[in-house]
Amino acid sequence: MAKKLNPTQFTKAVVRSFMVDSGLEPRYTSRDKCIHITMTLEPRSMLTLAQFRVLSAAEGRVDFELDIHKDHTNRLKTIHGGTIASLVDLGGSLAVASTGRFATGVSTDLNVTYLSPGGRVGDTLKGTAICEKIGKTLAFTQVTFTNSKGQLAARGSHTKYVAGTMGEAGPFVAPPEFSDVD
Repeated sequence: MAKKLNPTQFTKAVVRSFMVDSGLEPRYTSRDKCIHITMTLEPRSMLTLAQFRVLSAAEGRVDFELDIHKDHTNRLKTIHGGTIASLVDLGGSLAVASTGRFATGVSTDLNVTYLSPGGRVGDTLKGTAICEKIGKTLAFTQVTFTNSKGQLAARGSHTKYVAGTMGEAGPFVAPPEFSDVD
């Protein structure tokens, strides 16, 4: 019988599945680490090696951070707006996951407002994603980012179509291959 996980464990399990099954999220790890993760399917190593980390999760809220690497930057050597937009998508999805849904639905709308530089290579960008409302078909999330100076760097909103995303096993139950997390 599958065990029920707490919100932080469950959200990390969802991140692990994204890293294995998605084309976008693995770019938040270095190429060598990504290949190692894909080839060995060692989910525990994945979270340790990832440049992206879930710090904590409670129902409807996820705190995370990204170590900024050259792959994440633009020609001005600051984090690229596209990287932040991708993190709005990922953060919003994880906020939905933190409500107990392993499947997080599909995006219907995404908006980003850039307020201050997010950081440079070597800096850490912190994010907080909140699921403001989840209904039968739509989830509405808000994601904010703080740079290493403590300034609000960006904020985004993300709407997801979530009909049919609650798994048969119920909330906070991940498939066995992803459920062994710290």
